[in-house]
Amino acid sequence: MEQAWYKTEIGRFRKVAIFEGISFLLLLFIAMPLKYGANIPQAVDIMGWIHGMLFISYMFTGLNVKIAHDWSFKKTALAVVASIIPFGPFILDKKILSKENEA
Repeated sequence: MEQAWYKTEIGRFRKVAIFEGISFLLLLFIAMPLKYGANIPQAVDIMGWIHGMLFISYMFTGLNVKIAHDWSFKKTALAVVASIIPFGPFILDKKILSKENEA
């Protein structure tokens, strides 16, 4: 029987990574254009706060995975870099996290 996603470190990290990635894209491609193109700075205020909280959650859950699964420096660094690149969390999930979750 398969475990629920929230019962494993990798499962929790995958969910947080996806939400963090979505919030980053919303911030970059919706909130920022609204701020500078339509003069609606509240979009960045709100989305920036949400993304910031998700980014902090991403870092803490990533640290939890690093400790629990004894990740190497390289794998941990890739996870950190993925968080600052648009679409990075989705690539990280496809290339690394989904394979580790199966193991």
